[in-house]
Amino acid sequence: MMADTLSLSLWYPNLRQADLAGKLVSVLGSFASHGGDALVYSATVWPVSWHEAPIFQRLWGRVAPDPENPEQPRGVTAAQAVAESLELLHEDYAYEFQIAWHLWELEENAEDGQMRWARTPRLVRVIGYGPLFDESAYEAEGHIRIDLGADQAFLEEEANLSEVGSRHVEENIRQLISLAAAVEKASGASARLLWSESGESLAERLAARLGVRN
Repeated sequence: MMADTLSLSLWYPNLRQADLAGKLVSVLGSFASHGGDALVYSATVWPVSWHEAPIFQRLWGRVAPDPENPEQPRGVTAAQAVAESLELLHEDYAYEFQIAWHLWELEENAEDGQMRWARTPRLVRVIGYGPLFDESAYEAEGHIRIDLGADQAFLEEEANLSEVGSRHVEENIRQLISLAAAVEKASGASARLLWSESGESLAERLAARLGVRN
């Protein structure tokens, strides 16, 4: 089965546009305690719809680190990224942030071509919607949507999992569940939905995958 894309949507009761910044900071700030980085990699502001060109973009993650402190992580705090981006606060804008989230994934070793498990970062997108952006897309997709990337790390449906592999996939699933609960609580969401691009039931696929080893 082809990899599917996972998203987590969050809704807030009677959300005012001015309160979106605080919600975004809370969501982005939850990643550091649930397998992610503390710093934001990039920010992009989209006007009207996804078909329009961005009117603002910053790539903090591509700035070279301080040569006197090479271990200094790249990026900026969630508060700084949100503050800079939401200076352009409009009801028909969407605000996209990228932040790294670390998962166990199967990778091919360059030396021997064998597949091995490695804990690697993937950039996920956290998007805050203005109420009029893309014909009120927030109604279906959430005031805040987190695009988590391909579901392969949670399923590995094409792999014959060993005990170690099964453990890593389960760890990824636990991390996904804990992140979903954390961002909902931290940001005060009234509803959340974990969904896939194909519309298939993630819960059923997870249960089926974990049943392979039982």
